[in-house]
Amino acid sequence: MPKAKVDYNADNAPGGGGISRTPVKINTTSTPLWYKIVMFGLMAIGMLWLVVNYIAGPHIPFMVELGAWNFLIGFGLFIIGLLMTMGWR
Repeated sequence: MPKAKVDYNADNAPGGGGISRTPVKINTTSTPLWYKIVMFGLMAIGMLWLVVNYIAGPHIPFMVELGAWNFLIGFGLFIIGLLMTMGWR
């Protein structure tokens, strides 16, 4: 069976050419605590807004005035919190 031809030119040789063997430090900074608090807070407030709207919405005067906007507020807060999870490390 034929063997592969190996080319030992300067570019591929250890210690020479274009390949760098120097270790690169990966950025391992974690997300600040305030970011996590805001992210989970927005999700919790959005979910709480929707639950309160379903359970006690007709008995709360300002929620009655908002009408269908309650859904936009609740889902909007929750979605903003979910979108913030993309920046969480």
